[in-house]
Amino acid sequence: MMSREQNDRISRVGPGTPGGRLLRHYWQPVALLDEFDTARVGPRPVKAVRVLGQDFVLFRDEQDRWGLLDRDCPHRGADLAYGRREDGGLRCPFHGWLFDVDGRCLETPAEPEGSRLCDRIRQRAYPVRVMAGAVWAWLGEGEPPAFPALDCFVAPDSHVFAFKGLWDCNWLQSLEVGIDPAHASFLHRFFEDEQPGEQSYGRQFRSASSDSDLPMTKVMREHYRPEIFVEPAPHGLQLTALRRISDTATHVRITNQVFPQAFAIPLSDEMTITQFHVPVDDYSNYWFAFFTSFGAPVDKALMREQRLKMHELPEYRPRAGRDNQYGFDPREQLTQTYTGMGADINVHDQWACESQGPIQDRTREHLGTTDKAIMAYRRMLLKAIETVEQGGMPPACGDAAQAEGLRGPVTMDAIGPGGSVEALREFGRGIDSRRRARASWGARL
Repeated sequence: MMSREQNDRISRVGPGTPGGRLLRHYWQPVALLDEFDTARVGPRPVKAVRVLGQDFVLFRDEQDRWGLLDRDCPHRGADLAYGRREDGGLRCPFHGWLFDVDGRCLETPAEPEGSRLCDRIRQRAYPVRVMAGAVWAWLGEGEPPAFPALDCFVAPDSHVFAFKGLWDCNWLQSLEVGIDPAHASFLHRFFEDEQPGEQSYGRQFRSASSDSDLPMTKVMREHYRPEIFVEPAPHGLQLTALRRISDTATHVRITNQVFPQAFAIPLSDEMTITQFHVPVDDYSNYWFAFFTSFGAPVDKALMREQRLKMHELPEYRPRAGRDNQYGFDPREQLTQTYTGMGADINVHDQWACESQGPIQDRTREHLGTTDKAIMAYRRMLLKAIETVEQGGMPPACGDAAQAEGLRGPVTMDAIGPGGSVEALREFGRGIDSRRRARASWGARL
């Protein structure tokens, strides 16, 4: 059980908060490239974004350079998200002040002829990079760190698809559901097998495990007491969940916490999801999911179409939510799914996270043995916050040489032998080696 002070330290993210100072040491995804596709969204590549409790305007100028500026015009505070993209920058409609992607004031046209007021004006600008189908921003001080060599960052663009969704709750409880190996046996329990051609998030718990025809539905439903092992890793934590099926077979699932805000999980034998939870503010967050294929290129049009059916633009707000009880159907709950909320496990996770409230009150929770990954992650988070307060550098945040070592991480969903944990670890190392040779872009560098 945590104290209220500890809960605030790890969950609140605004400027000057302990948790906010930590997260500003890392690149944050702030938009999808799809949101700037003029064929779909129109000819104006300017967008308001709110991240870590701060308001910005993200735009692409006429030379296709990206800029992220504070949203309030430094003249009299008008909203630059309504600015005009013209003359090499973004022009405030209030008095015509013009700013480039670096925040330099290029013109103050209402001032007297010959005025050089613009030379003294600078709007704060933030470094921006495009990676894996998303626009990323650095909101901290000093030089930004290098991007780690995660699979979604080093794979060819043709093999990565990015999507996002808005959840009405704190980022931390959203992240923690992804590093909880036990919940899948209940929250994502299905009473029927995979539907032909299914491509939803539910597919990972409805298809067969690697090298097996054993349905995951049966494994998760009948073997709901996993042995969970949590080990430190260069990227954060590696989580192994073992479900003993028989004397000769064990289901092995390896997932990862990627510090500080992401997790990496298997979607299928040839695709992983690396998902970042990015605070809008203390009470809402966007999940940015990066689907990485290790085989054929992804069908982005199909994946986009499937997921847009579940979300409302322009906010990417889920169609299922509190307002419609997450699509809950008591008849379905009796015969099809444990939640009664459909086949998309993202809806299940959304309900679990949002139902905890805007910020989970961790002073009231009672953690069990299967929550060891949650406990390990919170200890890591609190230690990293303390490190930043003392002027140090938090984990998984460094120069190019250090970032190069943060590869993968490898995920696994397979049926292994029975026997001891040591035998299963040896099996895992063998799968790991084969998978790295076949299915890890980071290992191909």
